[in-house]
Amino acid sequence: MAVFRVSGDVILLDIKAVPAASKTEIADVQGNRLRVKIAAAPEKGKANAELCAFLAKSLSCAKKDVVIKTGETSRLKTVMLPLGVRQRLESLLGAGS
Repeated sequence: MAVFRVSGDVILLDIKAVPAASKTEIADVQGNRLRVKIAAAPEKGKANAELCAFLAKSLSCAKKDVVIKTGETSRLKTVMLPLGVRQRLESLLGAGS
Protein backbone atom coordinates (compact mmCIF):
# COMPACT_ATOMS: atom_id res chain seq x y z
CA MET A 1 0.00 0.00 0.00
CA ALA A 2 2.12 2.90 -1.27
CA VAL A 3 -0.39 5.75 -1.16
CA PHE A 4 2.28 8.25 -0.13
CA ARG A 5 5.93 8.94 -0.78
CA VAL A 6 8.54 11.26 0.68
CA SER A 7 10.02 13.85 -1.65
CA GLY A 8 12.62 16.05 -0.01
CA ASP A 9 11.02 17.67 3.04
CA VAL A 10 7.39 16.92 2.08
CA ILE A 11 5.05 13.95 1.81
CA LEU A 12 3.10 13.43 -1.41
CA LEU A 13 -0.21 11.69 -0.73
CA ASP A 14 -2.16 10.22 -3.66
CA ILE A 15 -5.92 10.53 -3.24
CA LYS A 16 -9.05 9.58 -5.10
CA ALA A 17 -11.69 12.09 -4.02
CA VAL A 18 -15.37 11.12 -3.89
CA PRO A 19 -17.30 14.41 -3.60
CA ALA A 20 -20.93 14.88 -2.54
CA ALA A 21 -20.77 12.08 0.05
CA SER A 22 -22.94 12.05 3.17
CA LYS A 23 -19.90 12.76 5.37
CA THR A 24 -16.19 13.40 5.00
CA GLU A 25 -14.17 10.32 5.87
CA ILE A 26 -11.45 7.98 4.70
CA ALA A 27 -13.13 5.18 2.79
CA ASP A 28 -10.35 2.76 1.85
CA VAL A 29 -7.33 2.28 -0.36
CA GLN A 30 -8.07 1.78 -4.05
CA GLY A 31 -5.04 0.74 -6.06
CA ASN A 32 -2.27 3.07 -4.90
CA ARG A 33 -4.59 5.89 -3.81
CA LEU A 34 -6.35 6.72 -0.57
CA ARG A 35 -10.06 7.05 -1.31
CA VAL A 36 -11.60 9.92 0.65
CA LYS A 37 -15.32 10.65 0.70
CA ILE A 38 -15.99 14.38 0.84
CA ALA A 39 -19.21 15.96 2.12
CA ALA A 40 -19.04 18.91 -0.25
CA ALA A 41 -20.05 19.49 -3.84
CA PRO A 42 -17.32 19.55 -6.49
CA GLU A 43 -17.99 23.18 -7.41
CA LYS A 44 -16.02 26.38 -6.92
CA GLY A 45 -13.33 24.58 -4.91
CA LYS A 46 -15.69 23.52 -2.10
CA ALA A 47 -14.67 19.84 -2.18
CA ASN A 48 -10.96 20.74 -2.34
CA ALA A 49 -11.31 23.06 0.66
CA GLU A 50 -13.18 20.37 2.60
CA LEU A 51 -10.53 17.78 1.71
CA CYS A 52 -7.68 20.05 2.89
CA ALA A 53 -9.51 20.95 6.11
CA PHE A 54 -10.25 17.26 6.81
CA LEU A 55 -6.65 16.20 6.23
CA ALA A 56 -5.32 19.07 8.36
CA LYS A 57 -7.63 18.14 11.24
CA SER A 58 -6.96 14.40 10.92
CA LEU A 59 -3.19 14.91 10.85
CA SER A 60 -3.07 17.74 13.42
CA CYS A 61 -1.40 20.24 11.14
CA ALA A 62 -2.28 23.69 9.84
CA LYS A 63 -4.63 24.00 6.85
CA LYS A 64 -2.02 26.11 5.08
CA ASP A 65 0.35 23.11 5.20
CA VAL A 66 -2.02 20.91 3.18
CA VAL A 67 -1.62 21.82 -0.49
CA ILE A 68 -3.16 20.18 -3.55
CA LYS A 69 -0.15 19.78 -5.84
CA THR A 70 -1.92 18.14 -8.78
CA GLY A 71 -5.53 17.35 -9.64
CA GLU A 72 -7.18 20.63 -8.61
CA THR A 73 -10.09 19.88 -10.99
CA SER A 74 -9.84 16.08 -10.97
CA ARG A 75 -10.91 13.33 -8.59
CA LEU A 76 -7.35 11.99 -8.73
CA LYS A 77 -5.20 14.31 -6.63
CA THR A 78 -1.73 14.48 -5.16
CA VAL A 79 -1.63 16.40 -1.89
CA MET A 80 1.55 17.84 -0.38
CA LEU A 81 1.92 17.50 3.40
CA PRO A 82 4.68 18.50 5.83
CA LEU A 83 7.15 15.73 6.62
CA GLY A 84 6.37 16.08 10.33
CA VAL A 85 2.98 14.34 9.92
CA ARG A 86 4.44 11.07 8.67
CA GLN A 87 3.83 9.09 11.89
CA ARG A 88 0.26 10.40 12.20
CA LEU A 89 -0.37 9.59 8.53
CA GLU A 90 0.96 6.05 8.94
CA SER A 91 -1.23 5.58 12.03
CA LEU A 92 -4.26 6.96 10.18
CA LEU A 93 -3.66 4.62 7.25
CA GLY A 94 -3.18 1.69 9.61
CA ALA A 95 -6.46 2.49 11.39
CA GLY A 96 -8.30 2.98 8.10
CA SER A 97 -7.30 -0.38 6.64
